[in-house]
Amino acid sequence: QVQFVESGGGLVQAGGSLGLSCVASGRFSTTFDMAWYRQAPGKQRELVARVTRGGTTNYADSVKGRFTISRDSTENRAYLQMNNLKPEDTAVYYCNGAPAFYGWGPGTQVTVSS
Repeated sequence: QVQFVESGGGLVQAGGSLGLSCVASGRFSTTFDMAWYRQAPGKQRELVARVTRGGTTNYADSVKGRFTISRDSTENRAYLQMNNLKPEDTAVYYCNGAPAFYGWGPGTQVTVSS
């Protein structure tokens, strides 16, 4: 069984920065593509950024140029550096595979005040 644990969220003012971390626990035969997702109140969960096993990255248009996803090359750990945060980035942030074929972890709350 795969479990994800996210950390690093918090309250920050608009224009500030936060760094999120995620670790996947379980029995793995290999690393897998990973991604960060977010869900704002009243909205569907959406893909924020994805990083492949080889390090190729993709971003949602809304975060391009502000967020950077990275990962550990040998383990299923992922990171999300978020700069120039905006109030519309407020959400619970989750990590999972890409696609999200595993169960969801508890997520970490990011709140950006204006």
